[in-house]
Amino acid sequence: MVQKLSAETVSEIIYPDSDGEPMSDNTKQFRWIVTIKENLEILFANILDVFVAGDLLWYPVQGNNKIRQAPDAMVVFGRPKGDRGSYQQWKEDNIPPQVAFEILSPGNRPGKMAAKLLFYQRYGVQEYYIYDPDNIELSGFVRDEDWFEPIAEMNGWVSPLLQIRFQLTENTLEIYRPDGRKFLTPVEMDQLREQECQEKEFAQSQAERERQRADEAIAQLEQERQRYQALLQQVQQQSIDSDASN
Repeated sequence: MVQKLSAETVSEIIYPDSDGEPMSDNTKQFRWIVTIKENLEILFANILDVFVAGDLLWYPVQGNNKIRQAPDAMVVFGRPKGDRGSYQQWKEDNIPPQVAFEILSPGNRPGKMAAKLLFYQRYGVQEYYIYDPDNIELSGFVRDEDWFEPIAEMNGWVSPLLQIRFQLTENTLEIYRPDGRKFLTPVEMDQLREQECQEKEFAQSQAERERQRADEAIAQLEQERQRYQALLQQVQQQSIDSDASN
């Protein structure tokens, strides 16, 4: 017999913000989690109703705080940006995350990953991506009605919802935005900003030197004009003096 929870009982249930699990097992896994999450934030920064989170507990069922997962990164279309202690789906117009990412580490066991896949399949995820940075292996699944279908070829795959492209190379995974720009680590972003600043400063310095050269050229032309005017006045004066002596 199924026991129906009262509204008072449901309201008393606590949904913890932490499951006690570490966000990552090593620096490589952590770097990938941060890179994917932050670049997705940047990609959807100007779209107000796209919520992006990393390692945030998602509770899909009201009244049961045991049913939960914390995707390494997730994207929810149709929900506003903002801080949350956890993603309690019934408070979010019952909209589940549509895209989930998991980054593997040596501590990930097959049984645990299988359970995550079944969880995401059961509770409405549309696209699910798993990356193993140690072996440079990428797997993906897309929803077909109530089931996940594995993506046969991930190299060059473009996410239907995110419109990002996955490119596997010999040494790593590269992810590209719809405009062709590559996902960068925070360090690479800072290096790129520094390079752009240096290029801007160099361009400004070049422009200033060109302006100075132009000013010098104008000043030289003005000196030549003044010399010409002085010479012309001298010739005219000599002509006047010659006419007067005659």
